[in-house]
Parts: sequence; structure tokens; C-alpha cells
Amino acid sequence: MLSTNNIVFGPVPSRRLGRSLGVNNIKPKVCTYSCVYCQIGKTLKMDIHRRFYYRPEEVIDAVRRRLEKLERMGEGVDYVTFVPDGEPTLDLNLGREIAGIKELGVRVAVISNSSLLWLEDVRKDLMNADYVSLKVDALTPRTWLRINRPHKSLSLSKILESILRFSKEYSGVLTTETMLVKEVNDSLSEAEKVAQYLIEVNPKIAYISVPTRPPTEAWVRPADPGVINEIRKAFEAKGLRVELLVTFEGTNFTTAGNVKEDILSIAAVHPLREDAVNELLRRAGAGWEVVDELIKDGKLVVMSYEGKKYYLRNLGIR
Repeated sequence: MLSTNNIVFGPVPSRRLGRSLGVNNIKPKVCTYSCVYCQIGKTLKMDIHRRFYYRPEEVIDAVRRRLEKLERMGEGVDYVTFVPDGEPTLDLNLGREIAGIKELGVRVAVISNSSLLWLEDVRKDLMNADYVSLKVDALTPRTWLRINRPHKSLSLSKILESILRFSKEYSGVLTTETMLVKEVNDSLSEAEKVAQYLIEVNPKIAYISVPTRPPTEAWVRPADPGVINEIRKAFEAKGLRVELLVTFEGTNFTTAGNVKEDILSIAAVHPLREDAVNELLRRAGAGWEVVDELIKDGKLVVMSYEGKKYYLRNLGIR
């Protein structure tokens, strides 16, 4: 059986979900998009076809064993979250995995880029999740193509229609996220189109975020604070409840015993800022030589962004 650290990571601090135990249910960097701001590098394989990646029993058992270990450690979890290094809805077993994990007595969240909601089976799989976050970065095709760089078979109008359909059927907590990249989708005219559309979606919260970790493309920069504030006002003027995701989420990461595996499993999905790595090492009673060894072996890559160092797993070496 696969190590739980190939599938489960964390818990990690989430600005939306509190203490989130992550599930990486997709093989390395298979996605429907190749977003310019992606924090874990370029998509290795563009795909829109749902496939089997792990047996549902493997995923559910990995979550169960990690939850049991965390309980013994006195660590709590607010959500088990499908937030892999690719698009979670590409997993044909997603619905079975959500159902099985919910039987463990925990809430389940799915963070999706929305691109496959036009498939009926994807919408059906997501219906049982307690919380679903959907990406809406742009309403105009030209901007969508530039920021999300979608698979050539995808249609923005089809995706937007399917989000609306899902929002009418889904009874859990539905939120949206709009990532603002400077001089790409941060114009007020684009933002007002997004806001007008989101009124119909009616999310519980419309999150506005900016890249806070090293993006795929070096030229990517977060929208300016003044611009973010103007866009927030435009969203609120439409009657949307808005929250900003523009700050560091903190260092409250958890190690479950093997700090080397924990660093790699988290950094495969969630690049770790230097102070967060230091906190993980402190909790494990380990020294920086652990990180030096991972870098020397090529398993961990060091990157800088906005004056901070980040550590990212090299997905080419497993």
C-alpha cells in the first residue's frame, strides 16, 4: 500500500478552512489548466478526461490512519480537503472517496478550478461535499486564456453555465475565489463583470486573492493594494459578501512523526515559507540539516518571491 504521505498531508493552516488535512488524490501535476500564478509549477500533463488514480480504499484508509494519529497527538482537524497538485475532479473515484471520508465523522471540502463542472458525474460527486470552492478568475475569454491557460478543448461559456447550474443544485457551503494578477485580470471593468456573474452564483463568500507564493511565471505579481480595495468595493456594491486572501496564513503546520516526509508531502501542494519550515523542524526536534539533505538530493527546490524564501517539492523526483 502507498505511504499515507503520498496521499495525505498536514494539517495545514487554511485561511478559509481553519485546520485542513489535505488529500492529494491526483498524480503529480495533472490538470485541466496551467495557470500563470500556480504555486507548484507548470502543469506536467494537461488533461480533461477523468481517470482512476488511487483505489478509494487507499485514500480513505490513509485519511483514517492520519486522523487517528492526530487524535493521539491531541491535534484537531476542521476539514479534510481535496486540494491536490492538480485538479481534484479529474479523479473518477472522487465521489466514493468523499462519501467514505465523511463516514469517518469529519467534514469534507473540495477546492476546484471549476473546469469540469459541465460533466454531470462531476457535479454529482461534489454534491456530498460539505464545502466546495470554485475558481472564477475572468469572464472574458481573452483574459481567461491568458491567466488560466486552459486545455484547448475547454469552453469558458460552458464552464460558467455549469457553475450556475451547480450553484442551484448544491446545498452545502459554496464559495468562489478570484485570483488577481497585476495587469492581467485586475481591471475594474473585468472585476465588475465577475461580480455581476457571481450575484447569480450566490456564493456564501466571494474570496478575492492574490499570489502569495512563488508563481509559475516569474513575471506574475499580485494586484496593487489600492486596486484590490477598489475591486473589493465593486464586489460589495453588488451585494456580495467578500473576504480577502492576501496575507500569509501562518506557520501552524503539523508534523505527524516523520518530518522529512511531512515537508515533502506539504511542499508538493503548498510551498512552505522559510519560517514555516523552521516551525515544522522545531516541533519535530530536528535541525536544518534535514532540509539541506532534501535540497542536495534534488527533492526540494528553493525559490524567492516578494522578498521571502519558499521551499517547493520537485515533482519530477518522487
